[in-house]
Amino acid sequence: MQPMDLIARNEAQLAASLRRFRKKAGLTQADVGRAVQMRQATISELEAGSGAKLETLFAVLSALNLELVVRPRDANADIALEDLF
Repeated sequence: MQPMDLIARNEAQLAASLRRFRKKAGLTQADVGRAVQMRQATISELEAGSGAKLETLFAVLSALNLELVVRPRDANADIALEDLF
């Protein structure tokens, strides 16, 4: 796991990770919405963990210069998002 890797095992954790990286980049939801040609409300819904389309998720990941990694769980190396705050 890389230093900035975050584990997300549910919608709420993924949403919190996206929000954290967006804020770290100094972007508003409206900024990201403009970058991916979506409404600010759509970005807000994604960050709230509401049911978003995969195409929305991948567009936002791209706009934030992030990628999704899927791998088997490793119980010894997991750091839950809640443990970071």
